[in-house]
Amino acid sequence: MEHTYRLVVSCPDKVGIVAKVSQFISEYGGWLTEASYHSDQDSGWFFMRNEIKASSLSISMREFKDAFTPIAEQYGMEWTISDSNKHKRLVILASHASHCIADILHRWHSEDLYCDIPCVISNHENLRSMVEWYDIPFHYVPINKENKAKANEEILALCQKYQADVVVLARYMQIIPASICQHYSSRIINIHHSFLPSFIGANPYQKAHERGVKLIGATCHYVTEQLDEGPILDQDVIRVNHRHSKDDMVRLGKDVEKTVLARGLRNHLEDRVIAKGNKTIILD
Repeated sequence: MEHTYRLVVSCPDKVGIVAKVSQFISEYGGWLTEASYHSDQDSGWFFMRNEIKASSLSISMREFKDAFTPIAEQYGMEWTISDSNKHKRLVILASHASHCIADILHRWHSEDLYCDIPCVISNHENLRSMVEWYDIPFHYVPINKENKAKANEEILALCQKYQADVVVLARYMQIIPASICQHYSSRIINIHHSFLPSFIGANPYQKAHERGVKLIGATCHYVTEQLDEGPILDQDVIRVNHRHSKDDMVRLGKDVEKTVLARGLRNHLEDRVIAKGNKTIILD
């Protein structure tokens, strides 16, 4: 993977933003390997992602930040610049189901997902052997009605201990409390086994089967305090019919879930996502 710096910007839309940023990068010898823009007509907001060949710049990232700050202030920008060589630290939360976490671990192990996975946390023990095969620490944090608050405190403490940049709920079947949602705002990614906003909550395949749907799907989204209502990162569907049982739908749905989660996670890891309100802009 080529070493790049990723400059991600959002700001009120106006004439000259692209020219100003491009000129700035060019002044320091910056070679753009990728550039994406979007102007949202409804909100009057502009979104931009530039990927810059790191070796082409004549200044360091710290010097880049210092020099770019006046431009950011001039245009009222919300902005970040990140180093593609610095992998984000991904903490995974999972429960019983193994298909999503197995897919993430395989993609990570085969260097298809560029990240570090410092630990996995689960409220069940059945995934331990699989996780430890990858030499990743496994933390068992049981949750029940009596210890829920204490368990969530332990989970937050583990995420902080391992310096998580992003938390992925790989079919983690517990509600994330507001305290953790706020601490990791736009950094907790969930896969919901339904095409949201349809069939929110538990047992969506049973509900879909009872409703006689012709499409089932999955939704990857950021987690907020409102259950299953966070900004959507990715979605997909697969066609079904009256011949498919609930078990058929579960089997087909699992394939969609892991693919959708991988796409949404990849876009986040590559700094392609800008969350604005309850929507996301994906600069792919």
